[in-house]
Amino acid sequence: MRRILVVGSSGAGKSTLAGELARRLDLPLIHLDRHYWRPGWTAPAGDEFRARVAELAARPAWVMDGNYAGTLDLRLPRADLLVLCDPHRLRCLVRVLRRRWAYRVEPRPDLPPGCPERIDLDLLRYVWRYPGHSRPRVLAAVAAYAPDVPVRRVRGRRDVARLRAEVGKHS
Repeated sequence: MRRILVVGSSGAGKSTLAGELARRLDLPLIHLDRHYWRPGWTAPAGDEFRARVAELAARPAWVMDGNYAGTLDLRLPRADLLVLCDPHRLRCLVRVLRRRWAYRVEPRPDLPPGCPERIDLDLLRYVWRYPGHSRPRVLAAVAAYAPDVPVRRVRGRRDVARLRAEVGKHS
């Protein structure tokens, strides 16, 4: 495996798992949030982000974490594996709150400078609605753009342990 895409709700553990997979497989780690956001949580203009994602996805090897459904068409066909981090939404909400507390002073390593950890109603709504709104969009994108890409759904610690063991065999 040379290209692993990790997606899921906020608070699902995408960045943590992606970092671990990248270290285990000695692959470059790409946090899409670092490429999307500008200081002050400012979004990029126009198609700038799509062009950047196309460049990143064209690389020969990576572990890439981030949702950005509007770029799945660029990333999925290049991926060797899609990991869908999919714990229960309540667990994700707790993790989002815990993460906010943990990074109240120091910035999160998967975010760009000038984007301090924050929680707002939109984020909480996104997490709550992920299973019914965003997860089906991800699965539809897989069917449309990369039906042969294996999908590993990771719901909890046992699933993560199984994925670790499987990745270790194929490295």
